[in-house]
Amino acid sequence: MSNSYGTLFKISTFGESHGPAIGVIIDGCPAGLLIDESYIQSELDRRKPGQSKITTQRKEDDTFKILSGVFEGKSTGTPIAIVIENQDQRSKDYSHIAEAFRPSHADYTYESKYGVRDYRGGGRSSARETAARVAAGAIAKLLLKQHGIDINAYVSEVGDIKTPHYTELDLSKTEDNIVRCPDAATAEKMIALIDQVRLDRDTIGGIVTCVIKNTPVGLGEPVFDKLHAELGKAMLSINAVKGFEYGSGFEGTRLRGSQHNDAFYNEAGKIKTKTNFSGGIQGGISNGEDIYFNVAFKPVATIMQDQPSVDKHGNETTVSGKGRHDPCVVPRAVPIVEAMAALVLADFLLRAKTSRL
Repeated sequence: MSNSYGTLFKISTFGESHGPAIGVIIDGCPAGLLIDESYIQSELDRRKPGQSKITTQRKEDDTFKILSGVFEGKSTGTPIAIVIENQDQRSKDYSHIAEAFRPSHADYTYESKYGVRDYRGGGRSSARETAARVAAGAIAKLLLKQHGIDINAYVSEVGDIKTPHYTELDLSKTEDNIVRCPDAATAEKMIALIDQVRLDRDTIGGIVTCVIKNTPVGLGEPVFDKLHAELGKAMLSINAVKGFEYGSGFEGTRLRGSQHNDAFYNEAGKIKTKTNFSGGIQGGISNGEDIYFNVAFKPVATIMQDQPSVDKHGNETTVSGKGRHDPCVVPRAVPIVEAMAALVLADFLLRAKTSRL
C-alpha cells in the first residue's frame, strides 16, 4: 500500500479514521526553518470537522504533537514526526456495514484487494487521513512563504452555483463565510443550497479553485514529472476528487491557437505573458505567471437514505447511511487542496536547486 508522496520533500502518513491517532512523517525539510506551531494549528482548524451547520458534526480538536525534527522552534533537518489523536470516534455507527458494501465507497475494492478492511469509518480510506496532509502542508507553506510563494484556494462552485473568474475576486475574503467562497452574494446561495441538501438527507458536489502567486520560473521536471502532472496527481489523490484542470482546461478546446497562445512581452526587464491560458505552466515548467487550477469533488458517497447493495457473500442487502458526514465536502477541502499544492511546490523548489551549476 502506497502511503508516501514526494521526492526530496517527502511525506508518509499513517493511521485510520477510528484508530487511536493519525499522523505524518516529513523527510527532507531543510534545517533552520522556523516552525510556527500556531500556524500549523490554524491550518488544521480550517479542515477539522464540526465547524458549522454545513459540515459533519464529528467533534475533533485536531490538536497535534511534534515528536521529532524540531528543536528550539526550528527544523533540524531530521525527519519531523507529527501525531494527531482521534477523540470523537463512534465506531458503533458502522457496525451495520461490517459485511456490507456501501455504494461508491472503497469497501468492496479494499476487501477484494487486501482480503481485510477496517469498516469503521472506512479506516485508511477515510478522508480523516487528510488532516495529516494538512499538517505537513502547513510546514511546506512555511517554507514557500520564505520564497514569497502564496497559495490561496476557495470554493468556486457548489452544484450549479458558480463564482466569477478568480481575477474578479478578492481572495482575502475567502475565510469570511462558512462555505469559503470569496464572493459574499454567491456564498449565501451556496450555503442555502447545502443546507437544503442536508435537510433532504442528501449530498452535493462542487469545485475548489486554487491560485498560486509569485512562483519562480523553472519549477517542474520534464518529461514525466511535469509541474501540472504532479499537481494533478496530488489533487486526484484527495478523497472524493473526480477531476483536475489547469489554465484554460477544457474550455481551451473551444479556442483557436491564435486566440489561445500567450504572447510574451518585456515589462521593465521581466518577461511576462499578455494572457495566461497556460495557467502559469509551459512545457511542464512554471513560467512565473499565476498558476491556477480547478479540482472537482463528487457528492459525498454516504447519504442518509436507504440504498440497495450486496454483502461480501453476494447477498442482496440494504445499506442505510449512519454516522456524521458532510453534506458537501468542498468547504473543508479548501485547506487540503492548498496543502497538497504546497507539498508539490516545496518538493520542486528543492529539486530546482540541482538543475544547473
